[in-house]
Amino acid sequence: MQRPIRKLLLASSLVFAASQSYAFEPSRTAECIAPANPGGGWDFTCRSVGKVLTDLKYIEGNVQTVNMPGAGGGVAFAHTVSKREGDESLIVAASTATTTRLAQGQFAGLNSDQVRWVGALGADYGVIAVASDSPYKSLNELFAAIKEEPTSVKFGGGSAAGGWDHLKVLIAAKADGVENLPKIKYLAYNGGAEAITQVVGGHIQAFTGDVSEVLGFVESGDLRVLAVMSEERLPGEYAGMPTAVEQGIQAIAPNWRGFYLPAGISDDAYNWWTETVDGIYASDEWKAVMQQNGLMPFHKSGEEFTTFVNQQVQDIRDLSIEIGLIK
Repeated sequence: MQRPIRKLLLASSLVFAASQSYAFEPSRTAECIAPANPGGGWDFTCRSVGKVLTDLKYIEGNVQTVNMPGAGGGVAFAHTVSKREGDESLIVAASTATTTRLAQGQFAGLNSDQVRWVGALGADYGVIAVASDSPYKSLNELFAAIKEEPTSVKFGGGSAAGGWDHLKVLIAAKADGVENLPKIKYLAYNGGAEAITQVVGGHIQAFTGDVSEVLGFVESGDLRVLAVMSEERLPGEYAGMPTAVEQGIQAIAPNWRGFYLPAGISDDAYNWWTETVDGIYASDEWKAVMQQNGLMPFHKSGEEFTTFVNQQVQDIRDLSIEIGLIK
């Protein structure tokens, strides 16, 4: 049942124009479902955004984080679809892991059209790296070796086979014209650090993961980044890392952090949440959160974000079919 919507007195410190007028008036309190146990990425997304929502007076009361683990986000997705339709004070944390599981049919017949996608507030971009003494000096050289002999390079990452770390390699390889993608070797480890250790030790040839996982190893001289899978070079300490795009490989792989809303909410409520996400992303408070937690610039909202999510789901589905992961 939809919660009653109570009047919120908007404070003068709102980031977006206080003159915006909606028939919808946000609830005094809000709820954010983190589809995992405390301590992970989705939990961070809920708690950090919830704090900014209250600090900037978008929500006058509090934003309660509710942890709802299970099925890699599937329990929370099913709960939102079946029990929370029309709830305008609910947001649910999501990421590329969400779209990957939707694409691969892991949410028991549920699909991306059954919720409303509101926006993303940063990302951790994919990266491919090798040991500092590796003979491969560029992503082009690495894929040239794979084109000559698909099993010559073993990749390691922290996700299961068919998961996001594995798919990053396949996205880049396909963009460079590599054929027979199922023959590319990928080994799953218990986290990115373990996979990096295997690369540095010479047991496998390349690491695939997120850029935030490699910085310390690059600074220590143990790893060489062949490519970051972002549209352009990342800022600050990551600026020295080349992109796949600048090497002629159109491979973009952001592990974005964002939210979806229940279906059945009014357009006014959806527009309020969309503009609120825009305001949060533009705020100094959120910029500080991103800097402190290694989030890179990435922002889409509203219909643009919905289009992006649906395309990402389709691309991952097509790739998963191509490698025989799903039918």
